[in-house]
Amino acid sequence: MLEAKSDKFWKVIDQKAEIKQIATGFAFTEGPVFSRRGYLLFSDIPNQKIMKWERGQLTTFRENSNKANGLTFDHQGRLLTAEGGGRVTRTEKDGKITVLAEEGLQGPNDIVYSIDGSVYFTDLPKGRVYQITRQRSGVGGAPPKGEVRVVAESPAPNGVALSPNQLQVYVADVKTNIVKVYDVEGDGKLKDGRDFAQLRVDGLKTDEAGNVWMASRDGIYVYDVKGEHLGTIKTPEGPSNCCFGEGFRGLYITARKSVYHVPTKTTGTRTF
Repeated sequence: MLEAKSDKFWKVIDQKAEIKQIATGFAFTEGPVFSRRGYLLFSDIPNQKIMKWERGQLTTFRENSNKANGLTFDHQGRLLTAEGGGRVTRTEKDGKITVLAEEGLQGPNDIVYSIDGSVYFTDLPKGRVYQITRQRSGVGGAPPKGEVRVVAESPAPNGVALSPNQLQVYVADVKTNIVKVYDVEGDGKLKDGRDFAQLRVDGLKTDEAGNVWMASRDGIYVYDVKGEHLGTIKTPEGPSNCCFGEGFRGLYITARKSVYHVPTKTTGTRTF
């Protein structure tokens, strides 16, 4: 069901758009990301699996995922994973796992890749947002080069997303039920955190127009860049996260035991 709060909502989604379940039967889904090669990956956290959905066919991409949660890709198409078991990894093209961050981490939750090659991720139990510098995570980057550094602190940071111009980072805190937005400094550090939305949000994404698509208790809440609530995509199950699909169009939604898809009129932010 679509619930508009503003006529501007219909500029990002058609009034007749249908929410379709594409897969179900999981323990708890999270971290959706759509590959340029034409398939969707998402985490089934309790079962410690990363699943692959491609043209209606479902397979297991990775077993024993160390409680994999948030997923994204880098510019080379390598999978970056926020593992709730206490590390952030990169899956190389030959399938080997490179640990990008581990020391001092408790439960990495969500992750986003920046166009400069660096990575931002949240550690919810630690109460911190980290940046992995491009010397460590970017094209050609590899540990022990570069650094992993704290760029913001928050009581319980969950979802993290970049604005389309890469100049702001959005962080959803599930203890304060506030989504904050930070400015990105020239060296990648964050500053001037300020309230963007008073809403309990798990995962979130942005589109090229600057709208923020946020998974809350009963649906995906869409806010414009100024913080106006445009409308909500009400989902059959409480959603955990979302991502844009092929060509960064259409929205995939992870929700409890299932994954859903809904077409959109807007294009998602391209971060990889």
